[in-house]
Amino acid sequence: MGLKLVTLNLNGIRSAATKGFAEWAASVAPDCMGVQEVKAQATDVAGKFDDVAGMKGHFHYAQKKGYSGVGLYTRHEPSDVVVGLGVPEFDDEGRWVELRFDIPGRALSLISCYFPSGSSGPERQAAKFRFLDVMAPHLARLRAQREFILVGDVNIAHREADLKNWKGNLKNSGFLPEERAWMSTLLDPAQGGLVDVYRRLHPDTTDACYTWWSNRGQAYAKNVGWRLDYHLATPALAEGARTASIYKDQKFSDHAPLTIDYAWSI
Repeated sequence: MGLKLVTLNLNGIRSAATKGFAEWAASVAPDCMGVQEVKAQATDVAGKFDDVAGMKGHFHYAQKKGYSGVGLYTRHEPSDVVVGLGVPEFDDEGRWVELRFDIPGRALSLISCYFPSGSSGPERQAAKFRFLDVMAPHLARLRAQREFILVGDVNIAHREADLKNWKGNLKNSGFLPEERAWMSTLLDPAQGGLVDVYRRLHPDTTDACYTWWSNRGQAYAKNVGWRLDYHLATPALAEGARTASIYKDQKFSDHAPLTIDYAWSI
């Protein structure tokens, strides 16, 4: 028994489907799979992507067509589904879907979340900082009530080992000192109290840890990547993590799927 949990930024569910992501998911047979950047509306998903690899999907769509949106697929019937953070600015962008599983002796949530990117300019970076300001207390409140794993594209490379060209990106969104400090606080046992599960299993990897590559130049071919996709877990759940793998044999989007196997089950 156990739980196999995948996270994958699709960069468009319809595009990723043409590249075989659903068939890959069927071959991996996860228990749950969080997806981000669905870039679709309910009418696009209905009858096509409601179910993938035997899992039922739950979604939070952006109001803007062809933008953002997250989903969480599961084989297990949740006790409750929470869509959105309760903050209109970000709920309009489709960034949070949470499945709650209330079982005897355990209140557990699995979350698919897509953090904003600030790379397009100062306005979006300011929005990203506002999102981080909202997210930290939101996760603290949730942690006080339940165990959880948040999977998703966090759009932050935490450490120098998490991107190829760290010296050249010190002033770029995704590796700004303020963003990295936010992550450090989140992962501080005395503060945010969450665990970066991949780093718990692989504390020292560099080139092998990347999950995103720019479409510019030959970033993918040369493995000039960033680690932007995470499993962030409360400590008791993180303790059950057994193996982590990043799948690069096929390319479904500009991100690679991260799969982690846990010893516990829902």
